[in-house]
Amino acid sequence: MRSHYCGQLDDSHVDHEVELCGWVHRRRDHGGVIFIDLRDRDGLAQVVFDPDLADVFATAESVRNEFVLKVKGRVRLRPEGTENPDLPTGKVEILGKELTILNKSETPPFMLNVDDEGVGEEHRLKYRYLDLRRPEMLQRLRFRSKITRVLRNYLDDNGFLDVETPMLTKATPEGARDYIVPSRTHEGQFFALPQSPQIFKQLLMVAGVDRYYQIVRCFRDEDLRADRQPEFTQLDIETSFLDESTIMAMMEGMIRKLFAEVLEVALPDPFPRMSYAEAMERFGSDKPDLRIPLELVSVNDVLADVEFKVFSGPAKDPKGRVAALRLPKGCELSRKEIDDYTKFVGIYGAKGLAYIKVNEVAKGREGMQSPILKFMPDEAITTIMERTGAEDGDLVFFGADQASIVNEALGALRVKLGHDRGLVEHGWKPLWVVDFPMFEWDEKNDRWTSLHHPFTSPNEEHIPLLESDPGACLSRAYDMVLNGTELGGGSMRIYREEVQEQVFRALGIEDEEARDKFGFLLDALKYGCPPHGGLAFGLDRLVMLMTGAKSIRDVMAFPKTQSAACLMTDAPSGVSEAQLKELHIRKRVKPKTAE
Repeated sequence: MRSHYCGQLDDSHVDHEVELCGWVHRRRDHGGVIFIDLRDRDGLAQVVFDPDLADVFATAESVRNEFVLKVKGRVRLRPEGTENPDLPTGKVEILGKELTILNKSETPPFMLNVDDEGVGEEHRLKYRYLDLRRPEMLQRLRFRSKITRVLRNYLDDNGFLDVETPMLTKATPEGARDYIVPSRTHEGQFFALPQSPQIFKQLLMVAGVDRYYQIVRCFRDEDLRADRQPEFTQLDIETSFLDESTIMAMMEGMIRKLFAEVLEVALPDPFPRMSYAEAMERFGSDKPDLRIPLELVSVNDVLADVEFKVFSGPAKDPKGRVAALRLPKGCELSRKEIDDYTKFVGIYGAKGLAYIKVNEVAKGREGMQSPILKFMPDEAITTIMERTGAEDGDLVFFGADQASIVNEALGALRVKLGHDRGLVEHGWKPLWVVDFPMFEWDEKNDRWTSLHHPFTSPNEEHIPLLESDPGACLSRAYDMVLNGTELGGGSMRIYREEVQEQVFRALGIEDEEARDKFGFLLDALKYGCPPHGGLAFGLDRLVMLMTGAKSIRDVMAFPKTQSAACLMTDAPSGVSEAQLKELHIRKRVKPKTAE
């Protein structure tokens, strides 16, 4: 039906006869001449209809926005002074000779020829098939397709095989909540949708596949954020007989190639590396945004003996931390702004936000303003100013509490201040974070949990610590971080049965439960499992970063809302009693509460 896409036309097509198909993006009647901007997935083309062809002109008068048209006409240069430099097709227009209305459209619930700022997200998601017609959204889908093509090509060229793994699998006790699928043929039994293909890709290494990848859908029944969805897409990778340095170098090469081909950006070679401990110490986060030049500075030793127990208590506590964060020219902040930042850190559990305004460093105590100065000896004040590098006009914030709370609160404050104060450097700052702890302590359940997942290999020299001191055990894990976002996480895997059993025991998974949940994996490790490792990249998150979108919902064709619902299809929804009966399920009626 068409000879060209609308967005393909330029001055090389002048005097060519073309046939176009698409939607009416905008119709303009200029007193005897009708202009129609015709839109398809490639872009816009301006079509001109004049009264010389009465039937065609009459049809053009009847069209409205979002009608589906077929146009036949001749390409010509636009008259001098009417070119549109903002459009790739802006030098030319099509003189319409034939016009067919393929389908009419009702008035859309929102305008598609304006940006999304004035349209509520729920409205956009309810009519997602219309929202996706907008050039910005189509461009993101095209961009996403280009990204996956480059990634596939790189992995194919490096000997990886694209292998599919099951969507219906076994529920496991670790990680987020599973989406459960009842079995009709196995009464009372359930499948789970995979949170990741982790175990299956390890089994593929046992099988000798050697290098595997998959662009795969994953499912997690968890609370949502701007960068989380109940179903999301991973680029999943696993390889045998390579150590972590080689895997990391190969993955760096892939991301460098991606940015070079898609964005024409040269990323550093190699990416810098930073230990987990250093990242937490300096930035309060294991995914630091290196574009922001602010850093946390520990001052436990300086404030351990001050009379102010808000500081001295955490400073003496082995699990506590007192940290300072210097904001250049922070004295410009008003009291209201400081109060707003105090409320902000409260979101992360901080009980307050102490600060010192540094008017004149050389004057010491006399050149500063703060209600906490009276609790600090001169020596402590001098040391803090030197350690933070404070200068005249700066402001120094303090956090004092459990280390986890201080890190999270000041780490988040660091990022917010960076954006609020215009301190974020332009460009891309990738790095690897390495040397993660194997475990973290779950206070609520009084047990160790995996910082990554229970199949991550410990450092060889730390294997004896699995039983004696799990908290001191480091893993062979590595995360790729870009501009404060975790692009991908991975590790070397456990490939010996006895080590996997030790890790399960450290996690409080007894032998019987381990055998019930992971018996097939433990059996596989007995049959010559090779050393192997890999990682998974969050594809939605990667596309979001590269397109500059605000949310991963803006780079997915049919996302869910914050409450994990699809407004367009009205899912989730109820099912019939007959379906429930087939699945051997009976809904439990909640008892009525007393008035």
